[in-house]
Amino acid sequence: MLDINYIRENTQKVVEGLKKKGWDVNFDQVFEWNDHRKEIIAKVEQLKAEKNKLSASVPAIKKQGGDVEEIFTKVKHLNETIESMDAELKEVEDKIFNFMAELPNVPDEDLLPGEKENNKAIYTFGKKPEFDFEPKNHVDLCESLGLIDYARASKLSGRGTWIYTGLGARLEWAILNFLVSEHLKAGYEFILPPHILNEESGYCAGQFPKFKEDVFWLEGEEPRKFILPTAETALVNLYRDEIINEDELPKKFFAYTPCYRNEAGSYRTEERGMIRGYQFNKIEMFIYATEKNNKQMFEELVKRAESLVEKLGLHFQTSKLAAGDCSHSMARTYDIEVWIPSMGIYKEVSSASTANDYQARRGNIRYRDKETGKLKFCCTLNASGLATSRLIPAIVEQYQNADGSVTIPEVLVPFMGGITKLEPKK
Repeated sequence: MLDINYIRENTQKVVEGLKKKGWDVNFDQVFEWNDHRKEIIAKVEQLKAEKNKLSASVPAIKKQGGDVEEIFTKVKHLNETIESMDAELKEVEDKIFNFMAELPNVPDEDLLPGEKENNKAIYTFGKKPEFDFEPKNHVDLCESLGLIDYARASKLSGRGTWIYTGLGARLEWAILNFLVSEHLKAGYEFILPPHILNEESGYCAGQFPKFKEDVFWLEGEEPRKFILPTAETALVNLYRDEIINEDELPKKFFAYTPCYRNEAGSYRTEERGMIRGYQFNKIEMFIYATEKNNKQMFEELVKRAESLVEKLGLHFQTSKLAAGDCSHSMARTYDIEVWIPSMGIYKEVSSASTANDYQARRGNIRYRDKETGKLKFCCTLNASGLATSRLIPAIVEQYQNADGSVTIPEVLVPFMGGITKLEPKK
């Protein structure tokens, strides 16, 4: 949620920032609503003061033997007027809320406008693998190695799903265990959140109202509940409506969950296999920070995500996203993109982002500044650490051998019980 007072004081700056995200916004109407809201509040307070004064005079008038019926009539009329104005106030506040809730976060000033065409690669690790044989794609490799059963997954659930089988299940679990161990070493607190969340959680994360159709809703549940699309949605709500002690900031968490995405549109041919699905596993890093350490924490998340892919020995690049390619809630995003040889493109395995105070305003998540004593909204940051559904395609393709086998990255061998190579099924 953006601050309407900040928008009024910096209207042109906000308008230009939102245009970078493809939003052309005129704030005149919402400013009028807000002015009218203030007028109603002032009038209601005046009427309540008048009512209280009249009510307070009743005992004295009764004691003097006076008639209080006229006062009761006035108080009744004031109550009716106040009730009517409260209804008008709610109507105006609903208009303001609905307008403001739809707005995306303002991107940081140094971001380029536009979308993917203006993303810039700012870091590259390793080199694209070269093969002296005809390399296979990850779908064929996973099937020949007995790692994934796509056909039976389709029978069970339909497109966009897969079943990890045998060593494939062990490889998936090995990756997750490796990631968990790395985050624990770094001092992040491990969280296993619920997968079913209430509607307020989606609003605080900034995913609602705009992306309500991109999640799976539970039918017949009141109040409404949905299945989380990412652990970020849960983690950002841990301190909703709370004040955090500044000495506790930054607070650093990571969580493991499956992610459930009801994404609209058809799946492209090159996104077959595990590249895009309705359910996939991901470990998410999340940080609550102050204004002062927001930038430092963002850089930390980027470096942590990069280091994980580096330790897996995979060729990847880090891209600074243009404003329009940043998600709705985020002011800044860097994508860590792993190379998929058969596709000839990089695919995201982590997005590191800062929302600045956008999510915290929506969730009323604050801290008290030690220097000024004033309450301030936290900054919230997140990064995948990592999503596995694109790691396995990258691993099997980048580590494949001429005989159809796949060498297991060294850091995963201890988590695979000492297995160093995946051999084709006979």
